Amino acid sequence: MGEKLKTYKKHPVSFLFFLLVSLAALITVAIFVCLVGYIVVRGIPYLKPSLFALEYTSENVSVTPAIITTLYMVAFSLVIAVPFGIFCAIYLVEYAKKGNKLVKAIRVTTETLSGIPSIVYGLFGMLFFVTQLRWGYSLIAGAFTLAIMILPLIIRSTEEALKAVDDSYREGSFGLGAGKLRTVFRIVLPSAMPGILAGIILAIGRVIGESAALIYTAGTVAQIPKNVFQSGRTLAIHMYALSSEGLHTNEANATAVVLLITVFAINGIASLIAKRLQKGRGA
Repeated sequence: MGEKLKTYKKHPVSFLFFLLVSLAALITVAIFVCLVGYIVVRGIPYLKPSLFALEYTSENVSVTPAIITTLYMVAFSLVIAVPFGIFCAIYLVEYAKKGNKLVKAIRVTTETLSGIPSIVYGLFGMLFFVTQLRWGYSLIAGAFTLAIMILPLIIRSTEEALKAVDDSYREGSFGLGAGKLRTVFRIVLPSAMPGILAGIILAIGRVIGESAALIYTAGTVAQIPKNVFQSGRTLAIHMYALSSEGLHTNEANATAVVLLITVFAINGIASLIAKRLQKGRGA
């Protein structure tokens, strides 16, 4: 500690930078704690058994259908977006030649798509999936819209994860006689899996917290969808609907707590899987 102070005295600019970085970290943690604390304090007192009834009514305003619909939406969106995103990233990193115009076009497209507001995705989903394809306000229309939204995120994160894999792994695999396809799926992809899962975790967070795009595509029916062509509301839409009505503000605060717990639980499970995979590769 004494040596660090001597170093900072010799380099006051470094000390100032250290203070700024530490202050930024403390402010970030404080904002996170205040945000979570505010939601928990305002919502926990209104968590009651009737809020978790299997069927929604205007009296209990149950969150159970919204929780199930949210899990459906996450699963369907990932099933659609993850294979396309991973395969696209594999092509960009492993197969595409340097200077390929198609690669440049794909990267410009993904960067552009990642910056489009969610309400624009919702409008597109309503015009194409809901109206043009005649799917109506449904789970599948919302899932396809969200899949398009998270596709650039999965592509970019997978691409960076594949680039981070050392070339010696590829060279060693080729030296042992393995082909390109076998090297990619047996050596490169498992090594990049923690980074890929990190991108998927971010995508899950965006799906769970999305409301604008789903209002235009999945609808706001507060019941458990019996099939993919029925409407349903996620937790984010459920919370928005309760707060906008003004009749169930306390239940909306409780829904925010449930939404927070759901996000933490899904992210925790995904992080645990990533750590297990990383340990397995290290072993």
